[in-house]
Amino acid sequence: MRHPVPPTPRFGDDVVLPPLTSWPRRILKHPRLMHYYRLAALVVTANLAFAATAGDLPHDESALGPALANLALAVVVRQQYVINFLFRVATSAPVTWPLKVRWTLAKVYHFGGLHVGGALAGTAWFLALTVALTVGDGSGAVLAVSYALIALLAVIVATALPPFRSRFHDCFEKIHRFGGWAALLLFWAHTLLLARGPGEPGIWVLALVTFSVALPWLRLRKVDVRIERPSPHVAIARFDHGVTPFAGSSTAISRSPLKEWHSFANVPAPGQSGFRLTISRAGDWTGSFIDDAPARVWVKGITTAGVANVETLFRKVVYVATGSGIGPCLPHLLAAEVPSRLVWATRDPRTTYGDGLVDEILAVQPDAVVWDTGRHGKPDMVRLAYAAYAEFGADAVICISNKKLTWQVVHGLERRGVPAYGAIWDS
Repeated sequence: MRHPVPPTPRFGDDVVLPPLTSWPRRILKHPRLMHYYRLAALVVTANLAFAATAGDLPHDESALGPALANLALAVVVRQQYVINFLFRVATSAPVTWPLKVRWTLAKVYHFGGLHVGGALAGTAWFLALTVALTVGDGSGAVLAVSYALIALLAVIVATALPPFRSRFHDCFEKIHRFGGWAALLLFWAHTLLLARGPGEPGIWVLALVTFSVALPWLRLRKVDVRIERPSPHVAIARFDHGVTPFAGSSTAISRSPLKEWHSFANVPAPGQSGFRLTISRAGDWTGSFIDDAPARVWVKGITTAGVANVETLFRKVVYVATGSGIGPCLPHLLAAEVPSRLVWATRDPRTTYGDGLVDEILAVQPDAVVWDTGRHGKPDMVRLAYAAYAEFGADAVICISNKKLTWQVVHGLERRGVPAYGAIWDS
């Protein structure tokens, strides 16, 4: 059945945005003070407090211990099973809890701050250990491994900084992957050189870290994919290899598993096995995928919870999407686990995404606000989001868009007292 796209050129025109909250609350809602950075600061502060109370640490395993503990935190918190566990715990709170509590719990996807804090603190601890070994009685072999590891960690940290990562993301990804593996091997060598026996705690910590790193690669396989191209801008990849992931999860795919990986939201089809990925033209890799559609791709790891899974903490939510941001929203709209209202701004939705996908969306969201940017221009997304939020009586807004607009919507609403969530591009 072909559903008409609702006309929306005047929606939200008469809405009045609420006043800004007090300046202390606005400061805490600033992107530079978001929970991601707070968690990183918390880890660094805890390490500083430990260093201040521990006194002078010797240059043996008592200094290596904090370095390995922080390394383990940095690695394990990125493991897919751990991520899914964190989401499950955070979203288990009932909707009867105070909104302020649920507002904070829904920031669970900022867990990457623990990764950053652990990586920085671990590097600092190992640098201090290397200095102690240099001025002390460290053997030549231990010092050689220490210097190599410090140099490697410095490169990994420097290339992970936002200016480099955003401009040279493919290079960052390769350095992070291969440099991380090399660092893990060097940590093994360093720990074994200092170990006094097989029962050393550092050995068990490294075993845990190694297993965490290896686990997604143990799930690596090449699978068939069927590609549909409703327009030159979009490809819909269909998979049916015995896996039907949960709604709101993502899957990483690759054509060259050692080079680069790209994650997309899984869209299960109601009543069918398998799932779909909506892939929009957004760079060289996606452009090549659309123009030269592969018959098979590599799939790695475990399907992982995404930001929109926080919806279950609220009675009603508004989904705000632009363009292919509809992909991560669609599984939640189809599952209808939480009452929701969609605001979608995109250019000529039927031409770009095909009648089938648009009809599927409108069948479950007949009151959706679908703004055709080709006909009406770019809207004020903060105003549109708040209009839907107020009209629908929602508890929160979830925005899936590009980085600039996502931060604009999330920050624009939160500093007016509206719980809002969106991706933070920390990987």
